[in-house]
Formats: sequence, C-alpha cells, structure tokens
Amino acid sequence: MGEASRHWTIRFFTIWTGQRLSLLGSTIGSFALIWWLTETTGSAIVLTTASMVVLVPAILLSPFVGSLVDRWNRRLVILISDGFIALLSLWLAYLFWTDALEIWHVYLIMIGRALGGLFHSPAMLASTTLMVPKQHLTRISGLNMSMRGVNDIMGPPLGALALALLPLHGVMLIDVGTALLAILPLCLLTIPQPEKTSKDPVTIRSVWSGTRAGFSYILRWKGLLALLCTLLIMRIFVMPARTLMPLLVFEHFGKGATELGWLQAIMGAGIIAGGLLLSVWGGFRRKIVTILIGIVGMGAGMFLIGIAPVNAFWLVLGGQLLSGVMRSIANSPFSAIIQSTVPPEMQGRFFATFGSLSALSTPIGLALAGPVSEWLGVAFWYQVTGIICILIAIIGFFVRPLVNIEQNKLA
Repeated sequence: MGEASRHWTIRFFTIWTGQRLSLLGSTIGSFALIWWLTETTGSAIVLTTASMVVLVPAILLSPFVGSLVDRWNRRLVILISDGFIALLSLWLAYLFWTDALEIWHVYLIMIGRALGGLFHSPAMLASTTLMVPKQHLTRISGLNMSMRGVNDIMGPPLGALALALLPLHGVMLIDVGTALLAILPLCLLTIPQPEKTSKDPVTIRSVWSGTRAGFSYILRWKGLLALLCTLLIMRIFVMPARTLMPLLVFEHFGKGATELGWLQAIMGAGIIAGGLLLSVWGGFRRKIVTILIGIVGMGAGMFLIGIAPVNAFWLVLGGQLLSGVMRSIANSPFSAIIQSTVPPEMQGRFFATFGSLSALSTPIGLALAGPVSEWLGVAFWYQVTGIICILIAIIGFFVRPLVNIEQNKLA
C-alpha cells in the first residue's frame, strides 16, 4: 500500500467531495419532493407511505445486492448508481416541467432512488477501505458523521430557498447537477479493487451462494454478531424517539415549531461537533470502547430529555446536544471496525446486510413505540430508550467476544 499511503488523500477526497455535494443536492431535491406531496395532498397517509416504500427495497434486497457489489467493479457500481439516480431526478424535473407528475410517479421514483442507493452505499463504504490507510478510518468516519450533520442543518433551508427562487423542475435540476459533480471524479480516477473470491458467472445460484456466505460469516464471528445485535437494539429504540420528537415538543412541553426547529438544529450541531472531535482525536485505541461509551452518552441524553420537567425545556436542549455529540462518537467507529477487520472482498455483503437489518429495525421500533407512547406518554419512551442504551452498553463491556472484536478476527 506504498502509493496509497502517500497519495491517498488526493484521490479519496476528490471522490469524497463529489459524493458529499451530490448528497446535499439529493437532500434539497427530497425536501422539494416531500413539500410537493404535502402541498398537493395534505395527507399523512401519503407521506408515511412515501417513507415506507423507500424501506421496502432495503429490507428485501440489500443482502443480495451486497453479493453483487463484492463481485463487480466497485467504481463502476458507484458511477452507475449515481448516474441512475441522476436520470431519475432528470425525469422528475421533466414531469414537473410538463405538469404531468402524479403520486404514483413519486412512489416509483423514490423506489428507484432507493434501489440506486442500495448499490451505492455498500460499494462506497467498501471502497473506502482500500483507499484510506487503516489508522485513518475512524477519523474519516467521524468526518462523514460531521458532514451528515452539516447536510441535516443546511439541506432543508437550502431546499426552502431553492423553492422560493426556482420552479420545481429547476430545483430537481440542482440534484442532477450535483450528481454530475459526483460522477466526474469517478470517470477520471481509479478505485482499488479487492481480490475476487469467486470467478463464477453471475447467476441466481451464485448470488444466493454469496449471500449465504455473508450471513454465515456474520453468524460464525460471535464478536461481530454481538456488535450487530447491540447496534440494532439501540436503533429499535432510538429511531422512533426521533420520529416522536414533534409530539414531545407540542403535546408534552406545549411548545411550538420554533422550539422544534431549535432541537433539530442542536442535534445537527451535536453530530457535527462529535464527528469533528472524533476526526481530530481518532477515538480510543480500541474502537469498540469508543462505541460503547458513545452509546452510554446517547442513552444519558435521551434519558435527560425524558425526565425533563415541562417548565425546564433547557434540559431538553442539553439532552439533545449530548445525544447528538454521542451519536457521532457511537456510530463513526463502527464503519472503521468493519473496514479494518472484515476482508475487503466480504465488505459489500456485510454493509448491505447491515443496511437491510437497520431498515427492518425502523418499522419494528415504530410498531412498539406507537402504542407505548399512546398509553404512557412520549416522555416515557425517551426514558426507556435512555435506560436501554445505557444497559446494553454496560452489558457490552462484559461480553468478551464483543470487547475483543478487533483482536479476535475471524480466520
């Protein structure tokens, strides 16, 4: 890895910058699309259905997509995925321009964009392993979390600004333009490829076999399985808490949209701060310790929000900030652990499988949170989420396969 260790920054950050600009453009486009649905239909059912159709491809297809990503040229996978999503946005711009857009078009385009993302995400994560030296993987993960926070803060206001200045088809062309900025570096630069474990042609049988090998790899490595279970349990409780935030603000604290906006902005600021801290610091030598401490911190922030008196909204702001910072601390080292311990030729399948399980955890969490919150209140769900996060992290410190995951790699 001599050349990569000397010149990896130019290649990686050129590609990375294009991808980040494309992600910002997609956020702007998605904001405009959701606003159009809201303004056109005023239907909560339409909005929730739009959210669910995005999850279905991830739940059903991600593990099989991972098997293909590990077989194909990852640079081409990323390039074609970006191009496919750009074409969908171009079609959407045309439909807006001709005033021909229907609700079913939106569902179809959102499913198509989700399919493109299924290939893009594991291919980019797995490619990072071969472009970035191992000692810098945690810092890059922290930087990614910071940029995700920046995107969360800047995307919606920029989307609103774009809607105020441009017609809807013009807003969608912004998404197309930023996608081209992601495609151009991929046309000019190479991405290292892992050694292929199989030279068999791509068939249904070979894809199924590769998918089973990915599941088998996870099940045989007890430390990796324990890490997955820890993160998925956390997601089942944390994801609904974010969805329920508007109800907490409006019904429990009696506040308005301004306070909700402050909470969302503070979460983004916390994510940025935590990611920047990790990108400079690099975390503890054992990345799993960083993850578990981050989960404890997330739990503490959630619990603080849940127990805050109705006349002490400032405690909610503090809990949200703590939760945002610790979200970066908990999540960023996960990719670094996988990228430094899982063989490169297996990473596409792993990241895709994790994406499938993560997507599945969202409806499971919502199905639990809805009735519990109706019965015992939204604040109670935040309290439970905080306690669960703290408990699973403390228990994790005593699970030997988990705490030794970086030393006891699967042969």
